[in-house]
Amino acid sequence: MEKLTMLGTGSAMVTKCYNTCFTIAKNDEHFLVDTGGGNTILTNLEKSQIPINKLHNVFISHEHNDHISGIIWIIRAVATEISKGNYEGDLHIYCHESIEDIIRKICELILQTRFTKYIDSRIFFRQIEDNSTFDILGLKITFFNIQSTKVLQFGLRTTLSNGKTLAFLGDEPYRDAIFDYVNNCDYLLHEAFCLYSQRDIFHPYEKHHVTVKEACENAEKLNIKNILLFHTIDADIEKRKELFIEEGKQYFNGTILVPDDLDVIELK
Repeated sequence: MEKLTMLGTGSAMVTKCYNTCFTIAKNDEHFLVDTGGGNTILTNLEKSQIPINKLHNVFISHEHNDHISGIIWIIRAVATEISKGNYEGDLHIYCHESIEDIIRKICELILQTRFTKYIDSRIFFRQIEDNSTFDILGLKITFFNIQSTKVLQFGLRTTLSNGKTLAFLGDEPYRDAIFDYVNNCDYLLHEAFCLYSQRDIFHPYEKHHVTVKEACENAEKLNIKNILLFHTIDADIEKRKELFIEEGKQYFNGTILVPDDLDVIELK
């Protein structure tokens, strides 16, 4: 049975939690989805007892700094373990060509040659396009263009070992153009910037985000079984779970999951 480890749950400018990123785990191997904005990715992997040598696949959904910047620390950490002889196999980074160009440029600018020399020999980029499918952890992972109006961004869909389906929509809301990837999923990972009751305070729509209300309305319309809400603000973070579930239940009849950083969710 697969599980999610939420390494971060917050939006771009949070300080009380880490930016949204997580792993899908099968047995003791982890597939990392986004990397957050800094080296807290390494801290939270360590806190979650996920060793870097059990991480061989990373997906970067888009180029915004709160999703991509942590990849530099992953590359450095993997390269360090390779140099010590402690990393078996290779690291595969799944991303669009434009994101690959950004990562390569940043690595060239800020990492030493002793780290970057492993790029293209032990650390490989796997370019994705709309509807690209790869075998990752023995699962068929399909990447799809979420049709963002801001920057090119990809989500993913997979069928788990138990036959349940899971879809991740990046950090923007559902759009009808991706209906076939999302409809009837057992697990939907959907951003929810803030409560609907707080929309005039935090202005989610100006940032191309939505509230708990719209996220849960989407899930109800799509016949989702479980919705996981993430990429949130960190105001009232101690009460976030309670408040989000309370509001979401008004619009969605399934199970609402509002994880905190480092929470582990078994995908039953």
